[in-house]
Amino acid sequence: MTAMNYRRLGRSGLRLSELSFGSWVTYGNQLDERVARECMAAAYDAGVNFFDNAEVYAKGNAESIMGAALQKLGWRRSSYVVSTKFFWGLHDGPNEKNTLNRKYLMQAIDGSLGRLRLDHVDLAFCHRPDPETPIEETVFAFDDMIRAGKVLYWGTSEWSAAEIMAAYQIAERHHLHKPVMEQPQYNLLHRERVEQEYARLYSDIGLGTTTWSPLASGLLTGKYARGVPADSRAAIKGFEWLAERILEPTRLAKVQSLVPIADELGCTLAQMSLAWCLRNPHVSTVITGASRPAQVTENLRALDVVTKLTPDVVARIDAAVAA
Repeated sequence: MTAMNYRRLGRSGLRLSELSFGSWVTYGNQLDERVARECMAAAYDAGVNFFDNAEVYAKGNAESIMGAALQKLGWRRSSYVVSTKFFWGLHDGPNEKNTLNRKYLMQAIDGSLGRLRLDHVDLAFCHRPDPETPIEETVFAFDDMIRAGKVLYWGTSEWSAAEIMAAYQIAERHHLHKPVMEQPQYNLLHRERVEQEYARLYSDIGLGTTTWSPLASGLLTGKYARGVPADSRAAIKGFEWLAERILEPTRLAKVQSLVPIADELGCTLAQMSLAWCLRNPHVSTVITGASRPAQVTENLRALDVVTKLTPDVVARIDAAVAA
């Protein structure tokens, strides 16, 4: 397998493995602590150094599972990067959900650190924008988390370019820690924000990206061609919306037209789709998911495919998804 490469997170000095490992959907829903630990170990042994999480995943359980796994694995803290994200909250109180206000954020970080069994997270994200809270309040709260040593870098997830720029300018004006990264969805079927909306932010403010859903929630594996397999995330109770989105006929047709291209390259459709994301120099890391260690290894073989994506191959891929 091709050796792991590491990319700088935007203009920061932090380096992340090109492929990283995330816990959305799987931890606490499909994975118990033992399997999560085995998946993390397989990823780490292959050079993955970034493990993505969020407060809301499995209602806090994903952080607890990752925290227990990290404790048992006993890795050097300086050798890996952990993230979490805040917005949706775990409780129903007026200051406990769907907010980025100062009160919620200052308590949320302590809750996450407790579940993760860490004294700091490396990356903390605003999981969504909050139109009810002044961006200034949120920027000051994240700066305080960093000054308190609880967070090293902060950023956003699924914010508009205008909102990211507003946060950056507030931080600059007040000499606060600026947002360093954004976590947007990015895959062959969902490209516009990363490729167009954020285009100026990469050069203007040095934005890094930790992209999620590179396989469009499994659609780009081709496994949904004949419906929803019983062991897939789209079959999990509460994820019916995902099945509906995945089984949309036009999207399924586009996926099928990509299969022959992957076959010619001698790789799986999933590996080709991951490699395609890695081609973009503005992608700092591609977050992958897996429900068993063998799947981790299979995903990591995408590193061997990147060099096969010549301009001609990419043009064919683009034509297939544009149809």
